Amino acid sequence: MRALKSKPATGLHGELTVPGDKSISHRGIMLGAISEGTTTLTHFLTSADCLSTLAAFQQLGVPIERNETTVTVHGVGLHGLKASPKPLDMGNSGTTTRLIMGLLAGQSFSSTLVGDASLSKRPMKRVSEPLATMGADITTTDGHLPVTINGQQLHAVNYQLKVASAQVKSALILAALQADEPTTLTELLPTRDHTERMLTAFGGEITAGDDGLTITVQPQPQLTGQSMTVPGDMSSAAFFMVAASLVPGSQITLKDVGLNKTRTGLLAILKAMGGHLSVESEPTTGEPIGDLTVQSADLKPISIGKEDIPAVIDELPLVALLAAKANGVSRITGAEELRVKETDRISAIVTEFKKLGIAIEELPDGFVIDGRQPWHVADPVLDAHNDHRIGMVLGIAALLVDQPLQLKGADSVRISYPEFFDDLDKLL
Repeated sequence: MRALKSKPATGLHGELTVPGDKSISHRGIMLGAISEGTTTLTHFLTSADCLSTLAAFQQLGVPIERNETTVTVHGVGLHGLKASPKPLDMGNSGTTTRLIMGLLAGQSFSSTLVGDASLSKRPMKRVSEPLATMGADITTTDGHLPVTINGQQLHAVNYQLKVASAQVKSALILAALQADEPTTLTELLPTRDHTERMLTAFGGEITAGDDGLTITVQPQPQLTGQSMTVPGDMSSAAFFMVAASLVPGSQITLKDVGLNKTRTGLLAILKAMGGHLSVESEPTTGEPIGDLTVQSADLKPISIGKEDIPAVIDELPLVALLAAKANGVSRITGAEELRVKETDRISAIVTEFKKLGIAIEELPDGFVIDGRQPWHVADPVLDAHNDHRIGMVLGIAALLVDQPLQLKGADSVRISYPEFFDDLDKLL
């Protein structure tokens, strides 16, 4: 149980550099592993999820060293991975699991993936079924982990994705690298494109169609190791952006944050709600980055739907918190994907927000929230539901009440942001 900080007298102030991007840290290890030569990742995210990826590739015969936030990967090439003598432990990481399924599907050996209790409840057929169209031989346990992958020669497909998921898309891209011919993938909605950008930087050939939804992946590339600095994680910066927007008297600057257009949905939502936010972009040849300055503001309500969700999927609990202080009724729909995250995030947010007296109604695919209603704490003991993002959003919500609150399961933040509470203290 952790005691949460309550409303600060003078708001949040100062500058902060948030940890490296989780999505890019995962993919840096994976692409480095299947490249020729050495890949160096600086500002790597040393969260539990990313360390699960690092350990898995070490088990697959890839030499990897880590010195604090610098990781060196000695690539073994696309066909140089080795079978692990024991199951690969995915920990809590859905990204590791789904992406590695695509990569291992085209190898010349068999692998078994296991994970913790939370990850073992998350759906894996959304990856195994499209991979099967390429000839993959994958056995799930009633659609979940443990999963056994019997590596096969894969064949090219022209495939329309059934879910808007960057993880599923990325799994198929990694499989397509090992296919016999070019593979074409078409998304339902645009999702984050880190895999495509990074694959190109490593020497892969991937072309985008004019519709913004279709990509074609050329098989059997010769990838070359790269040196890269991982930008700050927008999904981690988001917690402080929301805190500074909501706590009166705040002004903070977040340095070197990744500004990939598929990840900046929260910036657009904050601006639409009347947030005070400025962006100073920095010149870069890789992922776009910049500094974000955020001040407290009186916010208007917002309605967002299915087409808005992919660019803000990880930040939706924070959008709900913004709505809980907006001057009106907000509606968030099309977000049923939240129900199959580390926990059912729709149910968890409704349960915990009601403890704070927030006027929130649960929908099958989202929420309706009336921010005009004053908060009255009904239960001072909040629960992270073993979900890092729920734990962190409740840490921010506590800054908006006058009485002490406790958080059960606060250690769940180590999954994506081990230093979260320490960094929050720096701004208080």
